[in-house]
Amino acid sequence: MKLRVLGLSIAVCLLAACGGKSDAPAAGGDAKPAGDAAAGGDAKSGGELNVYNWSDYIAENTVPDFEKKTGVKVTYDVFDSNEMVESKLLAGASGYDIVVPTLNFLGRQIQAGVFQPLDKSKIPNLANLDPEMMKRIALQDPDNKYAVPYHWGTTGIGYNVDKVKAAFGNTDVTGSWDIVFKPENLSKLKSCGVTFLDTPSEIIPIALNYLGEDPNSTDPAVIDKAAALLKTIRPYITQFHSSQYIDSMAKGSTCLVVGWSGDVIIARGRAEEAKNGVKIGYSIPKEGAPLWFDMLAIPKDAKNVENAYKFIDYLLEPQVAADNTNVVSYPNANLKATDLIKKEITGDPTIYPPADVRAKLFTFAIIPPDVDRQYTRIWTQLKTGR
Repeated sequence: MKLRVLGLSIAVCLLAACGGKSDAPAAGGDAKPAGDAAAGGDAKSGGELNVYNWSDYIAENTVPDFEKKTGVKVTYDVFDSNEMVESKLLAGASGYDIVVPTLNFLGRQIQAGVFQPLDKSKIPNLANLDPEMMKRIALQDPDNKYAVPYHWGTTGIGYNVDKVKAAFGNTDVTGSWDIVFKPENLSKLKSCGVTFLDTPSEIIPIALNYLGEDPNSTDPAVIDKAAALLKTIRPYITQFHSSQYIDSMAKGSTCLVVGWSGDVIIARGRAEEAKNGVKIGYSIPKEGAPLWFDMLAIPKDAKNVENAYKFIDYLLEPQVAADNTNVVSYPNANLKATDLIKKEITGDPTIYPPADVRAKLFTFAIIPPDVDRQYTRIWTQLKTGR
């Protein structure tokens, strides 16, 4: 899920210096798939590499340094929802050599046969990864056969401290999903802007968990309970978007988001840098919240496989992994990188949750097709009001 201090994109140009989850697609971006790249790129002889990653999700020096080190020309395109990358993968011939889906989407994409198994001998830095996290990931990627973790994080509540205080008298209300799912609460914030991630695969399970149901339930009647709950608060949601809320929070034009942890932390940093008086907080509600992993995987039809391995291994170098975390404020699974990460990040419980909070976090299951169709129907009705 995602560097927001950049706003540029690494495109075909070798010298472009930026990355990940930006609000705009890479130059040439999604309008021109990277499938036109020459086949058979080789890290030793330069060649090409086509990456499809979340927007604002990488340090500005990572790709340029990789290009200088290897001579590989990187085309870096971005997306801001799992649904976007999945549609490209399932359509076939995506043109990408590395994609970065979230674990539950990866799981069903593995079932669809869109990835090639990893040759782990070509990724020596796999030895740096946390064995416990790898075990957890293996529940959806058995034997860690197809993918490598890039970053992980939580989905929770981002809020404007002063505007929440003005509405409720304090910020204690942000410690519970009540501020989101009780209409009498959310209605108090509509005038200052409420944004939800535009992704049903996260919002619906969050609603189910709040209702005391299994967040990964496949029972249509249970899922409809989440739909009914979301319908009650729909009048107070001002926007559905999975990337724009960072800038709008930093500028003070959005006061509450259901969003990704690192994005909210980046918004907080932007506001501090701008010295505009906007104070931003992030909460992992007491009822529990999603824990997710974004995974590096190689599509079966990738044309520059050797360069893909080279880049994955490069991302797992401790200093590179630490540099990325220091910029995007998302944790990584690289144990050897931990001591290289800023202490204000590793010591922030909203980024690295303590054990008692982690105990209440839940992961997303693979969504079967019938549930996916129900999610899509619910989401369409919710957004359109039909």
